[in-house]
Amino acid sequence: MIKGILYGLGLGPGNPELITVKAWRLLSTVEVIAYPKPPTGESFARKIAAPFIPDDATEVALIIPMASERAPAQQAYDSAVKTIADHLENGKDVAFISNGDPFLYSTFMYVHERLKQRFEIEIVPGVTSLTAAAAATRRPLAARNDILKVLPAPLDSDTLKAQIATADSVIINKVGKHFNRVRVVIEELGLVENTQIVENATTEYEVARPLSQIKDGEQPYFTTMIIYKGSENWT
Repeated sequence: MIKGILYGLGLGPGNPELITVKAWRLLSTVEVIAYPKPPTGESFARKIAAPFIPDDATEVALIIPMASERAPAQQAYDSAVKTIADHLENGKDVAFISNGDPFLYSTFMYVHERLKQRFEIEIVPGVTSLTAAAAATRRPLAARNDILKVLPAPLDSDTLKAQIATADSVIINKVGKHFNRVRVVIEELGLVENTQIVENATTEYEVARPLSQIKDGEQPYFTTMIIYKGSENWT
């Protein structure tokens, strides 16, 4: 039997209209659709894809623990891969959907590493929250010779501070519960006026505003931070 193909589909940051034509075509035609899901609540990737999932598609929800320790998530990936592999071995194509891009802080990369030696895999890149946040703030992420860094908020404060200090433009993602701690780092660097906050980028709940307008104690959750120091005269 001919094995199925695994497609890693990037769905973009939240607005279904930002799904690429290629991702939409594959999503609308594959027999099996897999997606990550937190232990409680709905899958964000599944929510984006909902308008395009065929009624007769088989859905595989992969429960991924939201924990800083790696072992629980690795066990979940191992288990998920067995289910996906069974469908592929039976000749069924599988689309693994991810919000954003499949290879940028995505669950799909762990599935890919476990299956790449056994099956044909095709990656369809997606619009990232990084570029979506830049669009929301109406300014470029970087220009000319600007050094752009992408930093995950869970990094410790000293590392964040050192990395921000040596960049012209900075994106901080995965902010969530780390918002107040990261805010302190930005304040200590004197970059509050250089920082924009984008919540729920591209969705109907999108809000873009300066960090200086966020009151003490307020903690936006689905947030991307953009810091631009303005060292390049790019206009």
